[in-house]
Amino acid sequence: MAELAIDAVVFDVLGTLVDEPAGLRAGISALAPFSAPDAPDAPGTERLLLLWQRHIEREQRRIVDGSRPYLPSDALDREAAEVVAHAAGAEDPDAVESLARAARHLPPWPDTVAGLARLAEHFPLIGLSNASRTALLELNAHAGLRWHQALSAEDARTYKPDPAVYRLAVTVAGPPPERLLMVAAHAWDLRGAQALGLRTAYVARPVGDPPASSDRFDLYAKDLADLAEQLGVF
Repeated sequence: MAELAIDAVVFDVLGTLVDEPAGLRAGISALAPFSAPDAPDAPGTERLLLLWQRHIEREQRRIVDGSRPYLPSDALDREAAEVVAHAAGAEDPDAVESLARAARHLPPWPDTVAGLARLAEHFPLIGLSNASRTALLELNAHAGLRWHQALSAEDARTYKPDPAVYRLAVTVAGPPPERLLMVAAHAWDLRGAQALGLRTAYVARPVGDPPASSDRFDLYAKDLADLAEQLGVF
C-alpha cells in the first residue's frame, strides 16, 4: 500500500482509459478506396493514423504556445479527418464527418470499467481530458466510464500540459494539489500535473508515453487493478 494521503483521483482519458488508436483505426478503415473495413491493421491504416496523430499533436501544441487561437477538440478532429480523408482519396463530406466522430467512439481498455468502479468506492474520481465537453460526454457514454466529475480542457480554453487545465481539477476538488493523484499513461501529462504540485501515477498502456529515466512519479502501475492495490483498495 502506498503511503499517499489522497483525497481524490484525477484521470486522463484518451490513451489512459480508452484505446484511442483502436477507435481511430476503425474509423479510418471505413474510408474508401485505400482499405477495407475488415483490414484495420493494413499499412495504409497505420500511415493515416499517424497523419491524424501528428496533426492533433501539432495543433494542440500551437494552441498551448499561443501561436494559434483556441479551438475545441471537435474542430481539430474535423481538421484531422479532412487531412486523412484527402490522403486516402475519400473527399465525400459524409465520410469526413463520420471519421471525425470516430474520435468519440473509443473502446475502453479491458480493465478500465471495473477499475474505475473499484476506485470510485473509495475516492472521488475526476476525469480530466483534452476532449471537448461534447466529445467527452459521448466518450464517457460510449466507453461506460464512471466519474463523479468529468472536466474538459475546453473550460480552460487550452490543452494539457498547460497548467490551467490541471488547475480545473484542483479548483473542483477543493483540496490542495498535493492531495490529488493524477493518473495517466503519458509521462508528459504527469509532468504537467507534477509541475502544479499534484501527486502522480503512471499506468502502462501500449499506446502511452513511457517515463524517461529522469522521471520520478509517485506510483507506477501495470493497470488499474494494480493501481487500486497500491492505493490500498482491495
